[in-house]
Amino acid sequence: MYTQDAFQAQRSQLVELLVSGSLEGFESVLDWLLSWEVLSWEDYEGLSLLGQPVSHLARRLLDTVWNKGAWGCELLTAAVRETQADRQPPELPGCWEPHSPHPARDLQSHRPAIVRRLHGHVEGVLDLTQARGFISRYECDEIRRPIFTSSQRARRLLDLATVKANGLAAFLLQCVQELPVPLALPFEDAACKRYLSKLRTMVSAQSRFLSTYDGTESLCLEEIYTENVLEIRTEAGMAGPLQQSPATLGLEELFSTRGHLNEDADTVLVVGEAGSGKSTLLQQLHLLWASGRAFQEFIFVFPFSCRQLQCLAKPLSVWTLLFEHCCWPDLGQQDVFQVLLDHPERILLTFDGFDEFRFRFTDRDRHCCPTAPTSVQSLLFNLLQGNLLKNARKVLTSRPDAVSASLRKHVRTELNLKGFSEEGIELYLRKRHREPGEAERLICCLRATSALHSLCHLPVFSWMVSKCHRELLLQGGVSPKTTTDMYLLILQHFLLHASPPDSAAHGLGAGLLRGSLLTLLHLGRLALWGLGTCCYVFSPRQLQAAHVDSEEVSLGFLVRAKTVVPGSTAPLEFLHITFQCFFAAFYLALSADTPPSSLRHLFNCHGPGCSPLAGVLSKLRMRDSGCKEGSVAALLQGAEPHNLQITAAFLAGLLSQEHRGLLAECQVFEKALLWRQACTRRCLARSLRKHFRSIPPAVPGEAKSVHAMPSFIWLIRSLYEMQEERLAREAVRRLDVGHLKLTFCSVGPAECAALAFVLRHLRQPVALQLDHNSVGDMGVEQLLPCLGVCKALYLFNNKLTDGCAHSMAKLLACKQNFLALRLGNNHITAAGAEVLAQGLRANASLQFLGLWGNKVGDRGAQALAEALGDHRSLRWLSLVGNDIGSVGAQALALMLEKNMALEELCLEENHVQDEGVCCLAKGLEKNSSLKVLKLSNNGITSLGAEALLQALEKNDTILEVWLRGNTFSPEETEKLSHRDTRLLL
Repeated sequence: MYTQDAFQAQRSQLVELLVSGSLEGFESVLDWLLSWEVLSWEDYEGLSLLGQPVSHLARRLLDTVWNKGAWGCELLTAAVRETQADRQPPELPGCWEPHSPHPARDLQSHRPAIVRRLHGHVEGVLDLTQARGFISRYECDEIRRPIFTSSQRARRLLDLATVKANGLAAFLLQCVQELPVPLALPFEDAACKRYLSKLRTMVSAQSRFLSTYDGTESLCLEEIYTENVLEIRTEAGMAGPLQQSPATLGLEELFSTRGHLNEDADTVLVVGEAGSGKSTLLQQLHLLWASGRAFQEFIFVFPFSCRQLQCLAKPLSVWTLLFEHCCWPDLGQQDVFQVLLDHPERILLTFDGFDEFRFRFTDRDRHCCPTAPTSVQSLLFNLLQGNLLKNARKVLTSRPDAVSASLRKHVRTELNLKGFSEEGIELYLRKRHREPGEAERLICCLRATSALHSLCHLPVFSWMVSKCHRELLLQGGVSPKTTTDMYLLILQHFLLHASPPDSAAHGLGAGLLRGSLLTLLHLGRLALWGLGTCCYVFSPRQLQAAHVDSEEVSLGFLVRAKTVVPGSTAPLEFLHITFQCFFAAFYLALSADTPPSSLRHLFNCHGPGCSPLAGVLSKLRMRDSGCKEGSVAALLQGAEPHNLQITAAFLAGLLSQEHRGLLAECQVFEKALLWRQACTRRCLARSLRKHFRSIPPAVPGEAKSVHAMPSFIWLIRSLYEMQEERLAREAVRRLDVGHLKLTFCSVGPAECAALAFVLRHLRQPVALQLDHNSVGDMGVEQLLPCLGVCKALYLFNNKLTDGCAHSMAKLLACKQNFLALRLGNNHITAAGAEVLAQGLRANASLQFLGLWGNKVGDRGAQALAEALGDHRSLRWLSLVGNDIGSVGAQALALMLEKNMALEELCLEENHVQDEGVCCLAKGLEKNSSLKVLKLSNNGITSLGAEALLQALEKNDTILEVWLRGNTFSPEETEKLSHRDTRLLL
């Protein structure tokens, strides 16, 4: 008999068990206790407070259960065992009672099983419950907060069903019953079960701790993992004004049915810039599968790293890849392999870092036999095409530049990993810094330094900020501004960590750097050799050849790679590919073996946007020039273009005026450093001139329009790293363009800072188009220095919120030759519209204002209408899809009575309805400028159309009234079209 005394004796162990996992595990314990009626609903509510430390909640739970008596204590212990073992809860009964008198109680009785059943379907169920009116949009958004996992969202939906008396509980019972039952194993063979257990254990061990960025500590992935922004890729040719923003997905929706490019393909492609979190996303996927919390439709998950696969020189088969280079079956190898071949739909293979695979994708060589050996590249390419293990799912991660059109033909879904949102940055820092007040101080420091804040949307920078938080908080307002600044700060952090305690007070001075110079040059030579040979993992022999010893490894810049060969010694790799590029740049800046002339190869690299022939010819010229194998020039020529571009930007930053003094203290011959600096300036200026010369001339009589080439952003980033005003001014001195287009260019806040640094020196006003990027509110803040030379700004689909409205209002108020502002498909609400309206009141030049696809609502429409009543220049206004009803329409009607400049008003996709249309009709009677009024899809009936017809009798200025998609019968449509041809039905 379990006693309360025994329970008390185990209290400390129970607290440890309850807090050792994540909040997810604690909530699973609560699920069991609710279903067994150990906890009342009031008890549960007191134990489900957001923001409370799990340790506090765990102790409160123990106190609550102890008061229930011995039976409650015994059941709590059982619930902890169930959760720790991660056992499957009892399956739901075969059928629910059709008209259960107590649906909420039924949901509670089967809560663990229902949570598991809802796990992979919670997003669809939320959509359905909102569509049926059981929950409001606000309640749905609260449940979908990014801090919640799918299981936590399921629990909050069940919690809502308990307190709402509108039939939600009964509806959920029906929905859950209709959801598919998790698939059972298709085999009962002992060898397969043993293999699956071994595979789960191995994947769990590899994924439980995050060591991607640091070898000096192990971070529990569950404790710090923060969701990135993951979007379904939008085709560039679909950028119409009514296009929806790309759908965002949670990790557990990776295999969603949305956004399929090729239904016959099996590969999900996840693209993202270096440092955007691709490897960590895969690691979280592996952990969720291994712990049984998600992706259970797959029985087998095989993780691979492309940078390690490319090191395999011997031919290999599917058998060899899965068994010898991932997980070996101890029993019945042939039986296990046959199960894999018979059930490929239950297999998931993940390949991380395709951009680090030195072989270019081709679909010319077919290989279909799973037991026949072939080269590693042929094996991988045929797996991705489905020639091998057809119907097995594959997830491939890559930087976007490495993805060719031929590879995209074999992709089922392409997703863009955009890095952290602003909320994600703060959430990550709060997870990393749990000491009272520390996270808040760090977040305040970031908010006060916009340049540093703008870098942190890439998780690798958020990690560096977290790692260097003490240095940042003690710097007294002097914060890193460029990427190079940040990497020098992390360099200082690691060097000081390995130095005597009294060194910390001096920071990254010449003494610290000079004392570590030989070590840094060894690491730099290894990094450069790796880039030049497309090698990113290093064996002991390669480390020895680069003179990197164990003491230098212990600094922490090199970490153990996750080996693909079980039992072998894990090779070493740099913390991140950007660190490898940084050390290569450091070597180029300070090594005596670097001839300044070799740096031109760094700035002449051919990006993916260039012709493949250009790259081939460049390599042939290098070979013909007698370039010595292994020389700096040869290594630069052999490196991948995207890595060269990162290295070039770092070199520009290291050789900037700000850091040249630091490097000069370490350089025996300062002249050599000056030569390299001059050569870098010269090469960068030449590359920019060459880029601008490639722009076709303008059509006579029209402003010159430029769509930036892929290398433009990189060159601008390099200029920004160098921080030389004169060079930036010279770079754009002869650039004569009227419209600069940078759509679909992965422009984030950091790129905005670089653009502003350079473009503010333009001599002529320019229209800047940045549609379909990730500018965000932070990016708008970074753009402010160059907005003075902008005559138009296009920011369609850029994750803008009300936070950018003050900057936009200031722009409108202060710049009186500003012509167009288009902010469609963002997240601006009534509050943002009210701020914009303040700027509009002081503006007398704006001609085009686009706010389609936001949520300004009636209140926002009222504010804009009041501001535009006397506006004399605005010709076009779009408020499509803004949740505007009759109240907003009435305000716009009053604006039409006063405004005699507006020529086109777009109000499609709202809910103006007849009441709002009648108001607009009265406004039209007094208006003499409007030519086009768009009212499609607004719930208008013949009553509203009749009011418009009466207004049109008194208005001969208007040319078109769009009424498509409203509630007219075919007979009414026919009749109305004959009465006035200006009605477009």
